[in-house]
Amino acid sequence: MRVGGVSNVNAVYGIQRDRSIYGKIASGNRIQRAKDDAAGLAIVNKMKKESNGLDVGAANIKDGIGVANIKDGAMGTMVDSLQRIRELSIQASNGLYGESDKKMIQNEVDQLLQDVERSAVGTKYNEMKLMDGSMADMHIASNADGTGMKIGMENVTLQSLGIDGYDVTKDFNIEDIDNAIQAINSARSKNGAETNSLEHAYNSNTNTSLNLVGSRSRIEDLDIPKAVSEKEKDRLLENYRMGMMRKRMQDDASVLKLFGGV
Repeated sequence: MRVGGVSNVNAVYGIQRDRSIYGKIASGNRIQRAKDDAAGLAIVNKMKKESNGLDVGAANIKDGIGVANIKDGAMGTMVDSLQRIRELSIQASNGLYGESDKKMIQNEVDQLLQDVERSAVGTKYNEMKLMDGSMADMHIASNADGTGMKIGMENVTLQSLGIDGYDVTKDFNIEDIDNAIQAINSARSKNGAETNSLEHAYNSNTNTSLNLVGSRSRIEDLDIPKAVSEKEKDRLLENYRMGMMRKRMQDDASVLKLFGGV
């Protein structure tokens, strides 16, 4: 009875152990429950939280880069329009042009000014106006804890640039256009610096997250060839133990039969 009881206990334990190792091999994870490696599990969960936060931060940064690119494109077209207004202003300054000629020039200037204002007021991201001064600096949650950096929101409307109502048929100053061009160029320069900073943060997030995943893998992942080898060794040892047990029982039976015969 004692031998049978031990055998049953060993059999149950063997089944549980088999299920555990087969489950690990199937999932590829060395740690499936806290009892497998409590300290390792705690470290893995911390790394997973950090890497997931960095991945979300990287996605937020990509959105921020998208905002910066939209603004840069819009301001680029605004500078082109202002450059053309400057050319027309120089043309209107020529004494060979009369009032009617200047009015025709002003018609084009008015159209270009409308294009500038339309870009300033109509440039949006997710229904948020980016360049009319109505929005504060945009927070980009680039870090794993929700903190991060800011993207500056410009105000490049005609009124802010100082060229609202610019008219070449009246007294005008070409320096007003020069100042407007300079203001937008400065805003583009700042926007470009912020874009570079965002791209650096994105690369940092992705690289750090990748390294964390690698570190987590070294702790959490199962060495499958080794696990299979260990399982095969256990199977051979178990077969050997069972063979020895059967042989002992047969020997005991032979001894009992011998004494019984005597």
